[in-house]
Amino acid sequence: MSITTEAELIGMQKVSEAVAITLREMRNFAKAGMTTKELDEFGANLLNEFGAKSAPFLTYKFPGHTCISVNHEVAHGIPSASKILQDGDLINIDVSAELGGFWSDNGGSFIIGKDINKHQPLINASKRILEKAISNIKGGVRISQIGLLIETEARKSGYRVIKNLAGHGVGRSLHEEPSEIANYCDRLNFNRFKKNSVVAIETFISTRSTFADTEKDGWTLTGNRGGFVAQHEHTIVVTDGKPIILTEMNGIWN
Repeated sequence: MSITTEAELIGMQKVSEAVAITLREMRNFAKAGMTTKELDEFGANLLNEFGAKSAPFLTYKFPGHTCISVNHEVAHGIPSASKILQDGDLINIDVSAELGGFWSDNGGSFIIGKDINKHQPLINASKRILEKAISNIKGGVRISQIGLLIETEARKSGYRVIKNLAGHGVGRSLHEEPSEIANYCDRLNFNRFKKNSVVAIETFISTRSTFADTEKDGWTLTGNRGGFVAQHEHTIVVTDGKPIILTEMNGIWN
């Protein structure tokens, strides 16, 4: 969407606060021995307190309130009573919601307990690359330029990117134009970021895989070559200068 009134900006700020705080508190709540369903239900209660509704459920009838992906799962992991978090797990939580007709999206990867599996460098790279990407976005910048930046920074750090998962427009629905803000330089994408537009920028930084495949459950995505993936995501408003990071309070850069 494009922000044209103060009321629209306030609406986006409110829903972004809901998803950002929910993500932050879910991250703080997560611990070894807990099931991903317990974690999801905790998040659902937080969204409900804000009066917000789960975006993946509203849009796709996703079997959960949030997407919780663990270890080799890249994205869209289904919360489960049989999936128990373990010390050292790489976990990603993606929280998106609707509130008052406005939609916002954010996510982040982190480690459960101690980093016994040495995932922190991957997580740090994903955070750093997202921050650099967002800092380079303003009205008139080509979307493919940001994709090139993300892929280049990933390679410098010894990683790859997932090419069939991307950021997207958001605001009046979960996915809007621009529909593909890729993590690589899509030379066929001539679109540019537009001032006052709302977009969700997300990194998918990978140790081995370059594409995400859908598992038999119809939802969970895993890498085509295995390995691990870290994702971090903010919803922002594009300006002529520094973007407005609507979900900044999620603390994923802390």
